[in-house]
Amino acid sequence: MVKQERAARTRQALIEAAAAVFAEEGFAAASLSTISRQAGVSNGALHFHFASKNALADAVEAQACQRLARITASAPARPGPLLQQVIDATHALMDALAADTVLRGAFALACEPTRPRQGSPHTLWQHWLEDILRRAEHNGALARGIRAADTARTLTAATVGFAVLGADDPSWLGRTRMTALWNTLLPGLAPRHDLTRLRSTGTHPTPHPPRHPHPRP
Repeated sequence: MVKQERAARTRQALIEAAAAVFAEEGFAAASLSTISRQAGVSNGALHFHFASKNALADAVEAQACQRLARITASAPARPGPLLQQVIDATHALMDALAADTVLRGAFALACEPTRPRQGSPHTLWQHWLEDILRRAEHNGALARGIRAADTARTLTAATVGFAVLGADDPSWLGRTRMTALWNTLLPGLAPRHDLTRLRSTGTHPTPHPPRHPHPRP
């Protein structure tokens, strides 16, 4: 049992170190020796757990998708307009990207042209947006003429863009930026009778500010 626990800790340390290095240097430039050094383990220990850099990247994305799924799974359980659930989820995603190295690293990996799109957190996020916005469209919770698929693509592009820009400037992951985006979008997205009910700031309190990595020079 002790050996299993030690192995699990080592594997998790490697995943977190890999995510940090991928976010900082990119997949192509990241080296396994840098990852093992950052995790505080030997190269042999790394290869015991992961056969290749691709295998490590797959593990980072898989774990990030699990964490993203927890964010999206909590949104539909909240009462209120469907668009408010989307707003809250985008704020929760930005909070998570600011605080969670694995999620941030996976979002960076998903922008790599050599990485597969299927199974990436970007794809999971877009599919969730499409599903909930399709329900909003069906229920009359989108303004007339607004299509769920177009809105989902727009929000995916915006949130992924914030994640990319946040790698160098953490303020892009703050609630002020996301609130400004919703202030711009909501008058065109929401039916007029719902506008006064929707909070662009989100309906949940801001978490304690995370420690951001220093921007790259």
